[in-house]
Amino acid sequence: MEIQEMVAKAREAQAIFERTFNQNTVDAVVKATARVVFDNAEKLAKMAVEETKMGVYEDKVAKCRNKSKGVWYNLRGKKSMGILEIDERTDMITIAKPVGVVCGITPMTNPVVTPMSKIMFALKTKNAIIIAPHPKSKVCSSTTVHLIQEKLKTMGVPDYLVQVVEEPAIEKSQELMKTVDVVIATGGMGMVKAAYSSGKPSFGVGAGNVQVIIDTDVDFDKAANMIITGRAFDNGIICSGEQFFAYPKKDKEAVFAAFKKNGAYFVNEADKEKLLNFMFDEKGVINRNAVGQSPAVIAERAGISVPEGTRVIVAEAVGAGKADRICKEKMCPVMGCIGYDSFEEGIDMLETNLKMEGNGHTAAVHSNNQGHIIMAGETLTVSRVVVNAISSTTGGGAIQNGLAVTNTLGCGTWGNNSISENFTYKHLLNTTRIAPLCERIAIPSDEEMWR
Repeated sequence: MEIQEMVAKAREAQAIFERTFNQNTVDAVVKATARVVFDNAEKLAKMAVEETKMGVYEDKVAKCRNKSKGVWYNLRGKKSMGILEIDERTDMITIAKPVGVVCGITPMTNPVVTPMSKIMFALKTKNAIIIAPHPKSKVCSSTTVHLIQEKLKTMGVPDYLVQVVEEPAIEKSQELMKTVDVVIATGGMGMVKAAYSSGKPSFGVGAGNVQVIIDTDVDFDKAANMIITGRAFDNGIICSGEQFFAYPKKDKEAVFAAFKKNGAYFVNEADKEKLLNFMFDEKGVINRNAVGQSPAVIAERAGISVPEGTRVIVAEAVGAGKADRICKEKMCPVMGCIGYDSFEEGIDMLETNLKMEGNGHTAAVHSNNQGHIIMAGETLTVSRVVVNAISSTTGGGAIQNGLAVTNTLGCGTWGNNSISENFTYKHLLNTTRIAPLCERIAIPSDEEMWR
């Protein structure tokens, strides 16, 4: 089916869906969509690993289950149509309406849960959606959509409300983005830029390069385990995964011991150079053969040796930002680190890294000092700061932390994005405001206004 025909059919289906489904039936459909991925987690995870040749099967199973639960948890009970609010002071009435047909660009790094979450957000707001998957993950992404379509059909959802581009290509994605009403682009910076250039309202993501700071007052063993678990999760392809940590110099021996105990291997200077030369080309672009691979595979391809059981490879940086390539984003279980004399210095070095790459995305703090935690939030140019938790699995939202569960993380103007929060259903709503004059509100005199 050609793109223009797909969009035309989506518009017809959306009109029927908007007219015939109410909040309760819509929520039932959204819940069913999440349950499809939850129930098929093993099958879809296996397909994703086999097709993309990256990531970890067990982690992808966990991702399918946790994201489906988390997104549904956030959406259940939320009003997304009709009258949303009547302002008690002004009597203004806010009414929610669909945006129409949504284009969902999805990446090969998260080829199952990203289509799922975008479909759930679109359905929650009575929109139609067409998924355009990455060509290298088209089979597992299309299978995900087909399973959802089969379930929705049994619930009376109109055909073509949810569609997928079966044979994705750059040209098709560009045409789709120019034809729909709203674009949600999750993927590489090239695709995000194309979305913003499509002429349609677009929501994109920024580059990830999550910076972590370890304070002096924490359990280093516990912090190290969380940081390493985050970096190792799905072989490091999660954009919210830990990338670089700053530690107190006076506690270097204890910090490094904790990291080594939890599966980190620190490379020497010679092996660090081999590692970086394998991971990045002369322009600093990451080697695709490193993305989503295990530490053992990365070490072998880089020509170095790591102990059996290594969970992450760590290299010490000689300086922040452009002073060392290890400060860049690394979409694999490799980390950089640097020591600081004061917490403020550590924050400054991490901010330097962000300014180079990852500005606006995410940072993590391991501290029991609320003042230091607030300092990190006030100083770092990021849209979210994860506190004493695994960033890779909670930065994209968690039931316990208040961040909307999603796979599309806005990075604000710092990352050339239109939102600085986790993308969710509310971003796919148009609103009409009925605004009468409220006689209960007295208009102040000039004297009262300016005194």
